[in-house]
Amino acid sequence: MYKKLSLALLGLLFTLSLSPTAKAETVIEKAARTGIIRMGGRTDIIPYSYVNDKKELVGYSIDIASLIEEEVSLYLGKPVKIQFETINDFSELFPQVANGEIDIACNTQFAWQREMFVDFSVPYSLSGIRLLAKKGTLKGTPESLAGKRIAVLANSLGEATLKLVQPKAILVPVKGVDEGIAALVSGQVDAVVGDSVVLAGNVQRVSDTTYELVPENPYARYGVGCMLPENESTFRNLVNLAIAKMLQGYIVGDEKYTAIVDKWLGPEGLLELPRELIKEYFQMVLLN
Repeated sequence: MYKKLSLALLGLLFTLSLSPTAKAETVIEKAARTGIIRMGGRTDIIPYSYVNDKKELVGYSIDIASLIEEEVSLYLGKPVKIQFETINDFSELFPQVANGEIDIACNTQFAWQREMFVDFSVPYSLSGIRLLAKKGTLKGTPESLAGKRIAVLANSLGEATLKLVQPKAILVPVKGVDEGIAALVSGQVDAVVGDSVVLAGNVQRVSDTTYELVPENPYARYGVGCMLPENESTFRNLVNLAIAKMLQGYIVGDEKYTAIVDKWLGPEGLLELPRELIKEYFQMVLLN
């Protein structure tokens, strides 16, 4: 199944329009000239990047963007700000990063097929593709999905995975995670397929007890990090340094980095993950 999934994703990526763009300057050169780094992405992805009740853009990836700002500013010796631009469709975001129109996109799922066109940072989260459903209604096995109505985000890894896991599932396109969860709550669909961390974060706006993620083991597992234009080694190194400092800082108990991670992932944060589990993953990332 994983071989088929890889081939399907490769085919999907080759269909994207990646028109070559002549780059007059690197991301760092442009940042030195303008003081701006352009970041693209969605604003409905809890806990990574979303608009809170105060209409503020917040999230784990937004805090990491601030760390990247600090690192690039230190390197250049002048203030640099990351300017966020809302791009809801990954099929639009991916070519813009590949062509250098967008300098960075975070909360992105690593895949070797994508690596052919863009570069990736060190991962700062681990996730996988699962289903969100009402408790006790779906086991998540391939046979349990035949004929079921599943909400999918168009051109997503979740959609590609579901097509391979159970071709007889009925795909119901949605524009975002919130729309998919709303369809689940209203009974229009039987489940929502997608990134398990994002699904777990977003469903808390509705209920944290009525729904569950299935199956126990994800259909596909991947690291989550930032996507960058290819061959921008200085910028990539600075992004990696900012993330690695956070990972190492959390492991050794640095207050600054512990506060950032725990707010979103930790035992008192949105996802309520044990600190030792987070440290174990961060150590694995740094060692590898």
